[in-house]
Amino acid sequence: MSQIYHDHKSDTPLVSVIIPTYNRPEYLKQAIASAVQQTYQNIEIIVSDNCSPENPQAIAASFQDSRIKFWRQPENMGMLPNQIHAFKMARGKYVASLHDDDMWHEDFLAKLIPHLEADSNLIIAFCDQYIIDGQGNINDEKTAENTKAYKRDQLTQGIYENFIKIGLIDKSIPTAAACVIRNHVINWDNIPTQIGGMWDLYLTYLCCISGFGAYYYPEKLTRYREHEQTDTKMSGSKDAQAKIRKAESEIFCYQIFLKDIRLQDFHSHFQKQYLAAHTTLGIGLLRNQQTVAARPYLWQALMQQKFNLRTLVALTLSLIPRTLANPLLGVK
Repeated sequence: MSQIYHDHKSDTPLVSVIIPTYNRPEYLKQAIASAVQQTYQNIEIIVSDNCSPENPQAIAASFQDSRIKFWRQPENMGMLPNQIHAFKMARGKYVASLHDDDMWHEDFLAKLIPHLEADSNLIIAFCDQYIIDGQGNINDEKTAENTKAYKRDQLTQGIYENFIKIGLIDKSIPTAAACVIRNHVINWDNIPTQIGGMWDLYLTYLCCISGFGAYYYPEKLTRYREHEQTDTKMSGSKDAQAKIRKAESEIFCYQIFLKDIRLQDFHSHFQKQYLAAHTTLGIGLLRNQQTVAARPYLWQALMQQKFNLRTLVALTLSLIPRTLANPLLGVK
């Protein structure tokens, strides 16, 4: 770890910017630049490299900014452990996650931190975001769709004392890319490794049950990049392994939600998501040529919910010869 870091003398609280990275050198440089250029200056920038094929330390060093800490994992430990390791390194009163392929507006921290400082009963402040392509161009249509899909267009600026619905049902809070969290409230050891790609929703869950409130600032202050390596794109593709990982994380996550009595008002919603994940896992296993392993998940999803065409079709495909099923599953 670099030893050149030192605290900046300031009346403003320290904010830890977390940038986990793997094999995206050009995007990483843009992400770090957007952190360095924040008008809110009292920050530490923690770049945690998950043992990329090409060590990006030179990229971090090129900024010649003493606020940057660089850490390189000795081996690839997986996305989530690398992310959590960076969170545990954070010394700031507040933490904010910045993906290595995303960017912040220069006033991102300056416009969110004051609301947390003004009210000690808030754990999180979040904003809206732009959707950009691989070249960094804003896609206005997708941006509007994203805001509407996560119902941020229905939120008014201000405090939400109970935010379970907007956090876990509407998923309005972009925890991984467009929020600032009060650091001391979260125990980073409470995020299990099995949560995988659902870590951001699980972190939202920990914030929801903390007893603290949330603040929404409706301006678009971050730029979320959609490209071929985007995790959400991979999860929705015909990549069998990505589909399996996504579904296993969802099952694990929603199982926890279903057991939490504090979330009982939304039990039916989580049950639906839980069973949908079983179907997703079954389809992923089918595409991975694991027909026998797929059937129990598909049967469970079929038996515990009302008629679902997606589940029925997948189960049918698991029962017919592979030569007929594979083309329909997109398997060559």
